Amino acid sequence: MKKIITYGTFDLFHLGHLKILERAKKLGDFLVVAVSTDSFNFEKGKNCIYPYEHRAQIVEAVKYVDMVIPEMTWDQKIQDVLDYDIDLFVMGNDWQGKFDYLENYCDVVYLSRTNDISTTEIIDQVYEREVSREATQ
Repeated sequence: MKKIITYGTFDLFHLGHLKILERAKKLGDFLVVAVSTDSFNFEKGKNCIYPYEHRAQIVEAVKYVDMVIPEMTWDQKIQDVLDYDIDLFVMGNDWQGKFDYLENYCDVVYLSRTNDISTTEIIDQVYEREVSREATQ
C-alpha cells in the first residue's frame, strides 16, 4: 500500500483544496492530511476564520482523505513520515523546493495549484465587497 501525506491550513475550504486532495490521493492508496492547528497558524502569522476542530472535520469528511492529523510545528514532518510509514510527500508548487530535504525519507512531489483560487483571494474579495457596500450606504 502506497501512503501519501500532505499539509495545509484548509481555512475556507474551496475547490483548490479539494483538487489538491483528489490529485494527491490518485498518487497512492492512503492519504494522510496534516491540518495546521490554531497555535501553529498563530506562529506562522495566520489568522484563520475557522478553528482547527472545524477545519479538521471538514477535511476528514472529504472522500479522498483517509486520516487527519494535527500539524503543530514545522519540524514534525520527518517524524510524521516515519510514524505513518509515508511513501510520498505532496505539496502545492508554491512550496517548490522547500521540502526537498524529505527526499532522504520518502519521495517528494509538488503539484500545481488550481488557477484563480486561494483562501487569501477569497478573503480579499469579501473584504473589498464589504468596503464597497459600506461606501454606497
